[in-house]
Amino acid sequence: MNLGPHADFIVAAYAVTVFVVATMVAWVVLDYSTQRRILGDLEERGVTRRSQHKDSR
Repeated sequence: MNLGPHADFIVAAYAVTVFVVATMVAWVVLDYSTQRRILGDLEERGVTRRSQHKDSR
């Protein structure tokens, strides 16, 4: 595959893009597990979600 005289730029752009996307995916996965842990801690202390309350209006 011949990318021409701009091969370095093209490869660098793809590498940066892959790095940024992989970092964002890792960030979301780590944040998801953190939020699940926090939610579990709150539920253990008896704090419930508003969506679980039956509204008596």
